[in-house]
Amino acid sequence: MLAAAHALWGKRICSRPSQGTTFPYPVHQSRVCALSLHFRHKGGFALSLKYRITVEIHLIALFKWLNCNRLGPTGTWTEKFSTRCQEIEMVVANLRSRIRGLESVSGQVSWFPSAGRADSSSERTAQDFGTRRDLKEALTQFIEEESLRDYDRDAEASLEAVKSGEVDLHQLASTWAKAYAETTLEHARPEEPSWDEDFADVYHDLIHSPASETLLNLEHNYFVSISELIGERDVELKKLRERQGIEMEKVMQELGKSLTDQDVNSLAAQHFESQQDLENKWSNELKQSTAIQKQEYQEWVIKLHQDLKNPNNSSLSEEIKVQPSQFRESVEAIGRIYEEQRKLEESFTIHLGAQLKTMHNLRLLRADMLDFCKHKRNHRSGVKLHRLQTALSLYSTSLCGLVLLVDNRINSYSGIKRDFATVCQECTDFHFPRIEEQLEVVQQVVLYARTQRRSKLKESLDSGNQNGGNDDKTKNAERNYLNVLPGEFYITRHSNLSEIHVAFHLCVDDHVKSGNITARDPAIMGLRNILKVCCTHDITTISIPLLLVHDMSEEMTIPWCLRRAELVFKCVKGFMMEMASWDGGISRTVQFLVPQSISEEMFYQLSNMLPQIFRVSSTLTLTSKH
Repeated sequence: MLAAAHALWGKRICSRPSQGTTFPYPVHQSRVCALSLHFRHKGGFALSLKYRITVEIHLIALFKWLNCNRLGPTGTWTEKFSTRCQEIEMVVANLRSRIRGLESVSGQVSWFPSAGRADSSSERTAQDFGTRRDLKEALTQFIEEESLRDYDRDAEASLEAVKSGEVDLHQLASTWAKAYAETTLEHARPEEPSWDEDFADVYHDLIHSPASETLLNLEHNYFVSISELIGERDVELKKLRERQGIEMEKVMQELGKSLTDQDVNSLAAQHFESQQDLENKWSNELKQSTAIQKQEYQEWVIKLHQDLKNPNNSSLSEEIKVQPSQFRESVEAIGRIYEEQRKLEESFTIHLGAQLKTMHNLRLLRADMLDFCKHKRNHRSGVKLHRLQTALSLYSTSLCGLVLLVDNRINSYSGIKRDFATVCQECTDFHFPRIEEQLEVVQQVVLYARTQRRSKLKESLDSGNQNGGNDDKTKNAERNYLNVLPGEFYITRHSNLSEIHVAFHLCVDDHVKSGNITARDPAIMGLRNILKVCCTHDITTISIPLLLVHDMSEEMTIPWCLRRAELVFKCVKGFMMEMASWDGGISRTVQFLVPQSISEEMFYQLSNMLPQIFRVSSTLTLTSKH
């Protein structure tokens, strides 16, 4: 404030009254009024007293000079100036009485200028300059001394509080030591290595060594063990449901005779409780088994890595030895599976970009989304080649992702979410938390984000005038604050799936089944955001449902499929062209999946459409002339 006052006061701009007259003081009227208003609001601050007095005195002289020279209309103006001069003189008198308290600091009060009309502008200016300088020095000294006294009083009070026992001395010292250690770099603790990071480095080394086949065999053995446990659970649950169905049929036959509706409801409640107890029992057993497998696997991996560092270990070669017969048998079996499940597939190589072209690979497949997640259970100890590439790229810059279309609830209780969770439970994840734990973390993050948005929305609604429709929207948002919105997605990480590392759970609603969605639809914009995440997190292979549905229905006719495929093709092409600015133009693989129930004719129509939208690389055939 003091610097601003100096800056305003230093700019002395003379006004230009008419008739060639001049003011006795070189002060612009608007600046004087502004300073007067500013310091009148800040009257309680000691530093502003000098400027208030000087400004008010200049105002008195200015108004009196205007009154004497009769500038402007007479009458009302003259009375107004006289009244204003009297008010200002009273203010100056009041200020003088307040400044008398500073006499002990300055030693004199000769710096109070008079409010009369000045006969000599130069003498008045020189006198004001000297008084301002003296006042500034006096006030500066006064503020320094009073500030020191205030600091001393605060310090004395703090020391007295410590001496009297009001403040714990040890706690105070601990607080100061903690603050100093956290603020000063030399006292900062180095980052401690994480167990997950250490295990990731060890696994990455082993999977790229001759021990990779042994790791895959061990993982497959664990997978078979969990699969057998899940099979026993399903059999027991099936038997329980069959037994309960028979009991319910008998009760329904006796309904109205010897039994009432209350008896039926009671029996249904008992059946439900029995199923819940059995499911909880198997769930706990599966959780315990996977935890034991994860601990054993990680300990074995660490031990194997340590043994590999010891070249004198003779038993190591036998431990990681692979049987060729099992290897070949697995290759043949896997080849048969791939032929059965992926007999409809088309691959394309395209180039995108105006000047700097980037090559990408596109694939069109008729397959189930979960086929990329399921393990192929053939032989208990066979090497699984379809898992080898996934394991090799687990901690690399070539990750594989999959887009799942889900509803707005973050759980695994229905639809494709339940099927996906079942596939995840079939094999223990040795690197990441279980799918249930990851979904719990997502729920907490969504809850926090929704709470923040809801509080901001409430503040904006309270500050403005809103109608009833906005109130309904607010109530709806409060009711569903745990749900995600269409176009939003959450991510889960996996190391136990067949061919993917990352699953994008994209929220869609029933609107995607209609035929009138546009490029600005939330589902399409969600795909764009997913591709952006792929660029920023080294996901080079992504599988997308081409029709934005997992299952076909009656309203999805051939024209509907062609329009939807054309829209998705064009939008994905635009998003892939944006990738050049996101990641610098890295070659990627995009797989478009259509449901298995689609006809071959429809599949080949979509296959013919893709080269018309994307720029497919042409082949060159060389023939020899004879």
